[in-house]
Amino acid sequence: MRISKNLIGLAAVGILAAGCGSSSSDDSVGSSGSAGSSGSAGQAPSEEAKAPEPGADLAVPVTGPQPDVLASSSDPKLKVTPKPANGASFTEKVEHKLQEDLLGRLKVPGKTSANCPDGVTQKASAVSICNVTYEGATVPYEIEISEKYKPGSFLTFYNSTPKKGLLVAKNAYDRLWTANKGRSDISKLSCEELPAAKAVDEETETGFHCQYWGKYAGEDGKGGFVKLGIKVNRHNVDFFEVR
Repeated sequence: MRISKNLIGLAAVGILAAGCGSSSSDDSVGSSGSAGSSGSAGQAPSEEAKAPEPGADLAVPVTGPQPDVLASSSDPKLKVTPKPANGASFTEKVEHKLQEDLLGRLKVPGKTSANCPDGVTQKASAVSICNVTYEGATVPYEIEISEKYKPGSFLTFYNSTPKKGLLVAKNAYDRLWTANKGRSDISKLSCEELPAAKAVDEETETGFHCQYWGKYAGEDGKGGFVKLGIKVNRHNVDFFEVR
């Protein structure tokens, strides 16, 4: 089984205005609250398909949507405050924008920080490195200024590209539930206890697993647990069957 819905898109195009304390886009968001790693209570996808082996569940039953996964990236709970002052440096504005971009894509409140250790070089085609931290997990970003940039320009266009993916427990639990709710052939969704946040290589097995009880899985279609591996790519969390 492969589940591939939008979860985490960690590439962004930034635009910052000189002399302005915020980005030109208002649909990125910031940090507040915390990230955890337990499944929420709720109704299982199919009461009728209950597994006969209750002791075989993994550590975290996933029995409903995660309440901390927000519907909109513009939710007020996802604001990074305070915004940089009007006289803030370009580097400070980029650091703020990166936090907003990451949280807006995750849609899960959490503690963030950002640091560009050598600053962001504001020259055409210049490349700088910044680090964005979410709940203790650090994702390095490559910041590349547009080749069309000219000194003194009011707007500075740049690309921000993450060099790692980010596995977030609440997002993974929520995606597993959302992708399977309403199915009558599976039940008993559960996962290992996933980290609140962990930077991982993209398109690489994370070593963490979830599972569900399949009514027609197992030998002779008599039912059984289906083990799922987890990968993270630029935009999604992917679940795949482990045989």
